[in-house]
Amino acid sequence: MTASNRRDFLKAAGAVTLTAAAAHAVAPAGKDVIKVGLIGCGGRGSGAIKDCMDADRAVEVYAVGDVFEDKSKGLAHNLEKGNYKDRCHLSDRVNDRVFSGLDAYNQVINSGVDMVILATPPGFRPIHLEAAIKAGKHVFTEKPVAVDAPGIRKVLALVEESKKKGLAIGAGTQRRHQKSYQEVYKFIQDGGIGDIVGGRCSWNGSGIWFNTRADMEKRFGRKISDAEYQIANWYHFNWLCGDHITEQHVHNLDVINWFTGQHPIRAVGMGGRLGGTKARPDGDPSEVGNIFDHFAVEFEFQPGYKVSSFCRHYPGPGDVSETVIGTKGTIHTDDKTRYTLITPDGQKRELYDADKERKNDKNPYVQEHIDLIASIKSGSPINELQGVAESTFTAILGRTVVYTGQPLSWNQMMNGKTDTMPKDLTLQSNPEVAPLPVPGRTRFS
Repeated sequence: MTASNRRDFLKAAGAVTLTAAAAHAVAPAGKDVIKVGLIGCGGRGSGAIKDCMDADRAVEVYAVGDVFEDKSKGLAHNLEKGNYKDRCHLSDRVNDRVFSGLDAYNQVINSGVDMVILATPPGFRPIHLEAAIKAGKHVFTEKPVAVDAPGIRKVLALVEESKKKGLAIGAGTQRRHQKSYQEVYKFIQDGGIGDIVGGRCSWNGSGIWFNTRADMEKRFGRKISDAEYQIANWYHFNWLCGDHITEQHVHNLDVINWFTGQHPIRAVGMGGRLGGTKARPDGDPSEVGNIFDHFAVEFEFQPGYKVSSFCRHYPGPGDVSETVIGTKGTIHTDDKTRYTLITPDGQKRELYDADKERKNDKNPYVQEHIDLIASIKSGSPINELQGVAESTFTAILGRTVVYTGQPLSWNQMMNGKTDTMPKDLTLQSNPEVAPLPVPGRTRFS
């Protein structure tokens, strides 16, 4: 793309989000109650349903569901006894709308809700998105939206269907709704850094949580199946999380795609899993999981420039940031809400004064719900499914080139046949865990 074409593309692509964020405020309570159902009652789901209620007084929590009964019942109890009890109506004389089990998502979708929040482990996301959109429900979906190529193909097919039905689809890529990031986005689209010639992004952090089998069996008071164990430790199993480059680093990759106005066309990379770091347990993948703890990927974009991507889960200095390099300067953003322009001669200029502007900034986790609900009320529904699907697939491409040690193009990866979802899954199943990938030996299907 030329600089002018790229700026026109970015301007059109970002107009809906920028306009919604600027124009809409919290709506007062009124006759137009929006009945919301939550699917996935863990930490992210619990936060998302509260963010949704903080976004608009018209929101009523009408149903909740989780694969584990103690999760759905526990959240329902906390909501009905806490600060949101006046807007939590999970039971009446006829129905109790607190669901559990692998089919809880269908029960929530068919309970009479207007909108659903999808916050289960990402491996289930394509199935849940399909069910919600076919049922004609507005959706807020957490990222990522799939963990493999067949899942992404399913999600991309749902983009047009959701648009034809006039459904609003919001995604948990909250940086796109964050005022400070939007300021940088606008600066780039207005030509502030000239033509883009490269970039870098990272999510380098330490380890993540882990639930031992003993802890799980104490929680349930019984022996548990492998399916229950893996779902409870979803972040550690590839079929559930897609590895941390997909589950977590997708945020930074999404910013790069958003700022540049496109997705990469090919990638190459390296990575692995270190033992003895104490960031994660070591041992048999069927017990400790089969994901890597470090990735380094080089993504190539259409004009020929390249973006370096890094993420890791072991002790060391943290770095959560994005950098876009242009002919007129370099933009650097990070999780401390610092946004710096570095000119070719080395001069630095803060584009966004976080301390000064913070009082005017809304929590982006709430703002994304404000924008979504405002679009539903206005009759001009936003639809972010295409963007989050492409960012998710960017991460899947990066993961696969590292697992295989093989350079791959976007189109090659889009034709990938590996479906990671276990067949005929039940909570009594014992899903087979794929061995840890070995770069150079693991094959791309």
